[in-house]
Amino acid sequence: MSQDILKKTNQQMENALTHLRQELSGLRTGRASLALLDRITVNYFGTPTPLKQVANLAMPDGRLMTIQPWDPTLVNEIEKAILASELGLTPSNDGKMIRLPVPPLSEERRKELVKMSKKIGEDTKIQIRSIRREANDELKHLQKESTITEDELRRGEAEVQKVTDQEVKKVDELLKKKEEEILEI
Repeated sequence: MSQDILKKTNQQMENALTHLRQELSGLRTGRASLALLDRITVNYFGTPTPLKQVANLAMPDGRLMTIQPWDPTLVNEIEKAILASELGLTPSNDGKMIRLPVPPLSEERRKELVKMSKKIGEDTKIQIRSIRREANDELKHLQKESTITEDELRRGEAEVQKVTDQEVKKVDELLKKKEEEILEI
């Protein structure tokens, strides 16, 4: 019974880490990455559609991304969506293709991005601790109903704490890596 709770807790914490990775991949660093465009949606015949579903995305070099919509009438919509996003990038188009140069980040912007990544990381840690609390509450409930013994409760809580510590450590490692990536010139 407590193994089910541990398995569920582990899965929920892994999901939180997956979400963190996605959030961090969307934060801009000094180099171009197509992951920056993942959150951008375009108004396609009245429906918000992910950019990668309406255009061909490419990176001819480390500082430039190109977006070639399959429907040339979408060029202006894509341009509007990029300008409305928080990427801080200025697109240029030739009527058929959009070029998105990625300039080097200013020192001030780098510090802002590091601060944002730390906030995202802290939110993930809070989520992980909340998952731990829920698992411990479930274990205590099982013990109250005499489904598990007090020793099993203590072992279960220790296991949940061990998993929590591992996941928090992974969050810290991801944040450290992202910070180095952002501050890299």
